[in-house]
Amino acid sequence: MACFTVVIPFFQRKKGILSRALKSIFAQTYQDFDIVIVDDQSPFPSETELRDIPAEWKTRIRVIRQENGGPGAARNTGLDNVPSETRFVALLDSDDMWRTDHLKNAHEFMTRFDADCYWASMQESEEFYYHFGMAKLAETEDGKTLVEDPLVLEIPNLASVMLKDWAFLHLSCMVISRPIFETVRFDPVLRLAAEDVLFFADCLLKSKRTVLCDTPGAARGMGVNIFHGIDNESPEFLQQQFNTLVALDTLETRFEDRPDDVASITSYKNMARHQALWSQAGRLKRRQSPEFGMLARWVIRDPAILGAAMRLGASKLDRRRG
Repeated sequence: MACFTVVIPFFQRKKGILSRALKSIFAQTYQDFDIVIVDDQSPFPSETELRDIPAEWKTRIRVIRQENGGPGAARNTGLDNVPSETRFVALLDSDDMWRTDHLKNAHEFMTRFDADCYWASMQESEEFYYHFGMAKLAETEDGKTLVEDPLVLEIPNLASVMLKDWAFLHLSCMVISRPIFETVRFDPVLRLAAEDVLFFADCLLKSKRTVLCDTPGAARGMGVNIFHGIDNESPEFLQQQFNTLVALDTLETRFEDRPDDVASITSYKNMARHQALWSQAGRLKRRQSPEFGMLARWVIRDPAILGAAMRLGASKLDRRRG
């Protein structure tokens, strides 16, 4: 049986995306893997994508179809169906692509250092300017260099580091060992936002050792996956920010006895409030009605958004007077 199981959630609107991801898997220099694809009631069905792939690929792929539950639920289904002999799970979003040595590096460094969690850097791109790699993290955080070429790091208190800025962690660059994938799951309610951040935190808190490799493990797929196609003018944006707030509330309970970490979470909460309010201001500017129902839910859960709205209004008024 395979050492790695690759888990791919699939919900796609464009032809050729899944087959592109599969090509990057079968081009790996380390070939001891099988694949679980979870078709989350995709509008572009997985069988269409898989029809013309090589026959030898099909023997290593299992497809599970389910009613639409969102990316977290799809990944959970994949994790629930990992074979008992699998040692490591590697996650890959269907619109992303792996670099050829991703599994080789993960296997080498997780085995050598007895690690439960592994992340590679995400390949740099102008479109996703906010990403940064492990080498930059090494410049700002105290850590231990385990290997110099390629650069492999161990950062103490990595969960706390993540809470300040998690733009160096990506699901498609993540590999986890059996003690993690047997017990840690995504919160399926948090579809559209932050389910990955909560999953990262839970994995880090459970992991006995985590290693980070600066060599890029994957390249982002330019937002063609429906899971990621939301901007601040999308009708789902306010819901996305609300779900982010819910995830941050949950994170706060994980770190409630660590004041510095709570402060980091509070900063992200303020960002979510401001993003939500600016999106509604944008609707007014476009002569659209605010989303009163969703805003009411927000106020009930998080009355602090009212203070943020007052500060935002006062700031805009000051700018107009100026």
